[in-house]
Amino acid sequence: MTTLNAYGSLTLLELAKRIDPKGQAAIIAEILNRDNPIIQDMPLVEANDITTHLMTRRYSLPAGSWRSINAGVATEASRTIQVREGIGMLESYSEVDKKLVDLAPNPAQFRMSEAAAFIEGMSQTMATTFFYGNAGTDPEQFSGIATRMPGLAATTNVIGHAGTGSDVTSLYIVQWGPEKVFGIYPRGSASMGVNHKDLGEVTLQDASDYNYQGYRDHFQAKIGLAVRDMRCIARLANIVVTQGAANTFDEDKLIEIMNRMPNSGGGSTIYVNSTIKTQMEIKLKDKANINYTVSQGLGGAEVLQFRGSPVKKCDAILTTEAEIS
Repeated sequence: MTTLNAYGSLTLLELAKRIDPKGQAAIIAEILNRDNPIIQDMPLVEANDITTHLMTRRYSLPAGSWRSINAGVATEASRTIQVREGIGMLESYSEVDKKLVDLAPNPAQFRMSEAAAFIEGMSQTMATTFFYGNAGTDPEQFSGIATRMPGLAATTNVIGHAGTGSDVTSLYIVQWGPEKVFGIYPRGSASMGVNHKDLGEVTLQDASDYNYQGYRDHFQAKIGLAVRDMRCIARLANIVVTQGAANTFDEDKLIEIMNRMPNSGGGSTIYVNSTIKTQMEIKLKDKANINYTVSQGLGGAEVLQFRGSPVKKCDAILTTEAEIS
């Protein structure tokens, strides 16, 4: 069965299933999704260039003019700007002693279990980059959501929660879709940017440069983040992490920032860390609080919702963000 996200687009989970007919990629996909739902939610679009994606954003519209009889109006045109989004290349190798593999009852399964640590590490790196990647300082990466919203401004989708210091966190809201926010992979990539290659038996070296036989796997993900409409991402920043009566998460701020987004944030997904999700779920106990509801997700799991938008825990969101102003 094809796996689609809520926007009817292919996800990293589905594309990974298609890579290896032996089934190894499906195992990789499950690990990539662990505690990082943003990876599963993100729709993927083929880039219109090999390693970048060129987009056009409209930033002004014709306003029209009221006219009277026998009087004309000025010619108008909309104005646009071109933006180029980059694709990052994340790689890792797994190596294991051939003797260990040969002794295992199921050598293939044993190799996959050894590679799992590498894959999980790549998963966490990728999820962290989706939030905090900065192509300006690290050109090998792509720029994440937080990097695109580095300061508070009355005219943007970034507002503060009054927290100070370097032990604050943020809540992030994304409206996914091919015309809004989406992932990109290199043009012409048959595997949509995700590859796992079994390099077979090779000669490895220990710390003393002595040789021994082993097996090597190569894992690669070529992924980027594209934001066509900047109104479709939002950040509620400067949330104090330590719980207490004076700094409990204020849902009024969340309502305010969602109303700055298209359709008042309708169709969005809210990403938080475990601390903020816990505070939101505690408020769910208040039966008079109509903002929070619970729906049934895949596999019967309960999904917290705020005004109809799912709230998902992402461990990649730091509790040690710096205060922004």
